[in-house]
Amino acid sequence: MNNNKKKLELTWIGKNNPEYDIANIEPRILEENTELSNCKNDPNTENIIIHGDNLLALKALLPEYEGKVTCIYIDPPYNTGNAFEQYDDSVEHSTWLSLMKPRLELLKILLNEKGSIWVTLDDNESHYCKILLDEIFGRQNFVANMIWEKADSPNMDSKYFSSKHDSVLVYAKNIESVIVNRIYNADEIPKHYNKIDENGDRYYLKPLRAMGVDGYREKRPSMYFSIIAPDGTEVYPKNADGSDSRWRWGLERVEKDKKRLEWIKTKKGWSLYFRIYLKDSKGTPPETIWYHKDVGTNRTSKKEIKDLFPKDIFSTPKPEKLIQKVIHVSTISGDIVLDSFLGSGTTSAVAHKMGRKHIGIEMGEHAYTHCKTRLDKVVDGSDQGGISKAVEWKGGGAYKFYELAPSFIMKDEFGNPVIDGFYNDTKLIKAMCKLMNFTFEPSGIEYWKHGVGQGKNYLYVTTQLLTSGMVQQIVVRLGVGESLIICPKKFEPGAEKIDDRITIKKIPQSVLKACHFGKKEYLLPIKESVIEDEEIEADTEDNL
Repeated sequence: MNNNKKKLELTWIGKNNPEYDIANIEPRILEENTELSNCKNDPNTENIIIHGDNLLALKALLPEYEGKVTCIYIDPPYNTGNAFEQYDDSVEHSTWLSLMKPRLELLKILLNEKGSIWVTLDDNESHYCKILLDEIFGRQNFVANMIWEKADSPNMDSKYFSSKHDSVLVYAKNIESVIVNRIYNADEIPKHYNKIDENGDRYYLKPLRAMGVDGYREKRPSMYFSIIAPDGTEVYPKNADGSDSRWRWGLERVEKDKKRLEWIKTKKGWSLYFRIYLKDSKGTPPETIWYHKDVGTNRTSKKEIKDLFPKDIFSTPKPEKLIQKVIHVSTISGDIVLDSFLGSGTTSAVAHKMGRKHIGIEMGEHAYTHCKTRLDKVVDGSDQGGISKAVEWKGGGAYKFYELAPSFIMKDEFGNPVIDGFYNDTKLIKAMCKLMNFTFEPSGIEYWKHGVGQGKNYLYVTTQLLTSGMVQQIVVRLGVGESLIICPKKFEPGAEKIDDRITIKKIPQSVLKACHFGKKEYLLPIKESVIEDEEIEADTEDNL
């Protein structure tokens, strides 16, 4: 009897190709393009656009963003015949799966324990991708196969069935802790929720001063105290007749929930209110069918893009209301949203308008022509399409624009591996931190603490000749339990034997086998089709 156990899995040509093993992907550094960044409103913004191959870019986000992302939305190539430069039915599924596997593996690492990934697909690959996601995220972390009604009328040219939906596969990093917020239908929202905050959340105001029979100081003496108004005035709770009232909250809660407080100045002085949010009331669980009347169609999104970019239209943009609902269900204010197939920039634009932090990756020229241009319009408030009016978007915020740095190692004229000339000083240190799996965090006290590893392990990178004397100077500064890796280009014989807590690794030799260097991109023969104006016009007319 054969007791060998084999797991159920999807296999394909090239699945285990070491070139696409995420351990072999070079961890590049990201270089800010300050001319393209738009961060005058907030120089410390955490919103970023990355131009470059998305597999390399995802690896570049590690280790800084490991476990930091709450929502990942991706709209990868659908693998239709016209999406491939060379379409061969015998190999194209393998090619598509080879594109997706390492990217999904890296995306999982970036998710936090309450996070989820949303993958939009049509019937060409959704079933294959479901099995792949089961393998990577675990079948127990499957949340839903959400159906998006992408069309509001039949395609009369269809040979068999008129496709009316796409699938959105939803997986959790951890099904026990994943965020799944409830839904509030516009028709069911009480009218008194008439205000919208900077994150797009609806609320109404209620006086913090207690009212009626409870509105007297004697009822709760400890809740009679002053609160400082925006102009520095001390405000006490007072009734209309001038008698002492009390606050609804104690001093501890006032401090804890101060972000919910809102001051309003009238002719009589300052009045203090607190916000009651719609999201804190009971809604309904999100359902697995999202209808076009609620989140829009392909035609909706094409019009949104055409309004922003009249000359060229993406064939598969997604409506802003669809992305808004994804972000609403999967995040709370301040969470990070990531899209590694950014395309025309919809995910970043919507996340920005909703008060979420966002990371967008785009490998093509669209990063400049569409993503940057679109976010600039969001920041300056001129983008009033999509969800802007619904969330009362007036502009604001900021983002930084990054490029992928070149490969750390290049070949010289004789074929020898050398460090690329791009890397000098700080860039060299940052790159070595990435390659050695340290966090770039230079100490303001100890010059030799460039990177921080696990525990009390540190990294020091230098282009100088490392002498025994230099090592001895560092030894006397090492704290209890601390250890150090020094990466010099050259070192004096014997320097490596001075102290067991110090390890010396010469560069670049010590990192030559760390990963695959010299890859400019991990592109597969997939292209993004663009629909011409005439085609959009015809599509619109046919479906009216």
